[in-house]
Amino acid sequence: MIVPEAAIKSVNITANFLWDNAGYVLGADLKGKPERAVKMFDAFKQLHHSIGNGLDDEGMQAVLLFLDSWQPENVHHLDCWDDIAAGGNLVFRLDGELQYVHERPKIREGWLAHLNARSSERLAYCLVSGEKRPISRLHPKIKGVWGAQSTGGSIVSFNLEAFQSFNKEQNYNAPISEAAAFNYATALNFLLDQGNRRKVQIGDATTVFWTERDSPIEGFMGIILDPRDDAADAKEVRDFLSAARDGKLPSGLENTEMKFFILGLSPNAGRLSVRFWYVSTVGEISQKIGQHFRDLSILKSYDNEPDFPGMWHLLRETAVQKDTKNISPLLGGALMRAILTGSAYPNSLLSAILTRIRADQNVNYFRAAIIKACLVRNYRLNQINKEVTMSLDKESKNIAYRLGRLFAALEKAQKDAVPGANTTIKDRYYGSASATPSIVFPQLLRLSQHHIQKAEYGGWTDKLVEEIMIEINKFPAHLNLDDQGLFAIGYYHQRQALYAKSTNSKED
Repeated sequence: MIVPEAAIKSVNITANFLWDNAGYVLGADLKGKPERAVKMFDAFKQLHHSIGNGLDDEGMQAVLLFLDSWQPENVHHLDCWDDIAAGGNLVFRLDGELQYVHERPKIREGWLAHLNARSSERLAYCLVSGEKRPISRLHPKIKGVWGAQSTGGSIVSFNLEAFQSFNKEQNYNAPISEAAAFNYATALNFLLDQGNRRKVQIGDATTVFWTERDSPIEGFMGIILDPRDDAADAKEVRDFLSAARDGKLPSGLENTEMKFFILGLSPNAGRLSVRFWYVSTVGEISQKIGQHFRDLSILKSYDNEPDFPGMWHLLRETAVQKDTKNISPLLGGALMRAILTGSAYPNSLLSAILTRIRADQNVNYFRAAIIKACLVRNYRLNQINKEVTMSLDKESKNIAYRLGRLFAALEKAQKDAVPGANTTIKDRYYGSASATPSIVFPQLLRLSQHHIQKAEYGGWTDKLVEEIMIEINKFPAHLNLDDQGLFAIGYYHQRQALYAKSTNSKED
């Protein structure tokens, strides 16, 4: 509900105009502090007399008569007391009318006159409008940022003498007019409201986005970036992403020059920090998102895995035990920036994924997609003539890729020879094989001969190993980060091919 501007509160007693909680409006003791409840009700009554005594309005006079005659001790006898005690705010409405008292024209004029009368005496050029206006000493609180205080936080705040300059205290250091402060805080609180589709959580950054005018992309951008919450428009989103990934202009986005804004906020004690701020156009955003999903495209392990994984899917793979609390605070913002600008993915993303693979020996669909995206984009931006395909590339002569394929083939030979084994070579050797091949692979090849002889289909596996080894003349002593990524991709591709081969054999 749109109501008169909220007062800035901490431990002080400050009432809102024509709305507030039951402590102010009715003098109800909700926290076991009866003396404070009396003071809150008195403050509420005094504010309304100071504004409303001179207003010729039936609704205002009714509110004043009510406040003068109301006895706070009677609050428990109200029929709706249980609902009031449960929390929330109260407003006024005359019996028989649909309009709330605070919405009546004369009362709105009286409230605005009161605001103008109490305007700051400090005049300066506003950093937002560039005009000389009364400067806000304290800015309204911003609520709805994950991890911040429930009462809200401030983007602009100065509270120590060390921050003073030229005798300018508090927010006079960053002069923003009262009107501009109210406008940005009100708009942000609306965007950050629970359930708003223009809001997503990316790592520790609560992210909001909007276009300068109505656009279809504004409605489902949140589902694109974080598809956990809402699948109601799944077909619409899928059609948009399919077109963007294919390099086509999605339907409904004819005005490609329309501005698109993205803001990421993170908590920092009692303040909020701007994690990232990006201004683009609808056309550019669509193009960059399409490029991002083209880079991510890779063969899926299972049919129910998403074709368009969200940022949440990707970031979770970098965290210990896939716990979102363990995601690096800076990684979410860096990944978002890479997606929206088309720049290289952060090096820490590839490093974090390879670290998790070495720790749990699991190269799944999401991790393989991330590695492919990092490598493909680096090659393209640095004009390196290398290619990473979506599925198995038998013609690739890259040693790291072939070593990954070889490791998958040797693992398959062991599984065929020892079905149901508690541990495999992947559990014991994956990390060292991907980092120092020359130390591990000679030992694995000797071990594989025993497995191949024992396995029922050992001859087929032996041919596969021989086919892969043709292009490997020497095992390298070390593999750098990019090559370790290619090793993981080769392993993933070969495993998918082996799984498909195994399924087909069983069906035959």
